Amino acid sequence: MESVEIRKSHFDSWLLFLTILLVGVGITMVYSSSAVLAQDRFGDSYFYLKRTIVFAALGFLLMAALVKIPYRVYFKLAYPILFVSLALVFLVFVPGIGKTIGGATRWIRLGPLAFQPSELAKVAMILFLAYSLEKKADKIRSFTIGIVPHLLVMFVVAGAILSQKDFGAAAMIAVITWFMLFAAGAKKSYLFGMILFLIPFAYKFLAGEGYRKRRLLAFLNPWDDQYGAGFQIIQSFVAFNEGGWFGRGLGQGRQKLFYLPEAHTDFIFSVLGEELGLIGVIFVIGLFALFCYRGLRIALNAPDLFGRYLATGCTLLICFSSIFNMAVVMGMLPTKGMTLPFISYGGSSLTVLLGVVGILLNISSYRSVDDTV
Repeated sequence: MESVEIRKSHFDSWLLFLTILLVGVGITMVYSSSAVLAQDRFGDSYFYLKRTIVFAALGFLLMAALVKIPYRVYFKLAYPILFVSLALVFLVFVPGIGKTIGGATRWIRLGPLAFQPSELAKVAMILFLAYSLEKKADKIRSFTIGIVPHLLVMFVVAGAILSQKDFGAAAMIAVITWFMLFAAGAKKSYLFGMILFLIPFAYKFLAGEGYRKRRLLAFLNPWDDQYGAGFQIIQSFVAFNEGGWFGRGLGQGRQKLFYLPEAHTDFIFSVLGEELGLIGVIFVIGLFALFCYRGLRIALNAPDLFGRYLATGCTLLICFSSIFNMAVVMGMLPTKGMTLPFISYGGSSLTVLLGVVGILLNISSYRSVDDTV
């Protein structure tokens, strides 16, 4: 373990400001995209808005608590958090505890609310990798020590999530693992070998289920099944096209009126594009780009390897989640059911990611004594 002398400083206020802006955009767009649907389903146009505000409040409270907790505490808690997250992932299959939504059993009932354990599992994997990569820093270029243990844990966590048929979350864990190993200095030949090793598994999983295969074919040519598997992405294209430069105006979008499925969750960025236009799209992309820059800057300035790897993983989680979601709604990746961080409706994602920001802010408040950056 690296031994450095560190000092407490102010946390990164820019990162906090960007987070508040993104959540503000999210609350606004959740209401705009869901009001008609909520009125139709529940007789209350504010249904999703009220729940989003509650989850945002819980998330900010969690963030405020985690800002105060020294990030080195997680070094000793990496394994317990990993085991708890895995137990929660499997708990969804217990009758009376698990909740099925949209044909997928990925949630745990919490009274009137539901929690998605895979969101916690992503963070648990990042904590484990940060812990293990610091412990194995001197032997990271060894295949048996630097690659195999991390690959095995990744398979366990990703496999547990795949049992819930959540390919998006499993793929995110694999991508973050690869990039964190890359950042730690693992041999490039091993890393590219890891990609070649995983490709057959990814293909078998994608082509093995009928609905996933239909999604893949719809991605390649959605107009071949424009009223079936290709319907959602075509409606997304229509939304962006109708938005033009400046959009129809906030609340004036038409695709959310039962044309675009999942308008308030996975495809909320399409609604944003229709209502706020290219200018709004560029603004939100800019917010995420600045967030990623500040997060990676925190990682570079972290006083020790654990803080560096932890900040890197937390930043990559939010950056890649946003990139993948935007790529899906723009037709550059197959549909995977991934939400847009801070903006899509989803209580588990919003609460956990605000907690992740709290960890990042805490790391940003520490500097090594000789750090002059």
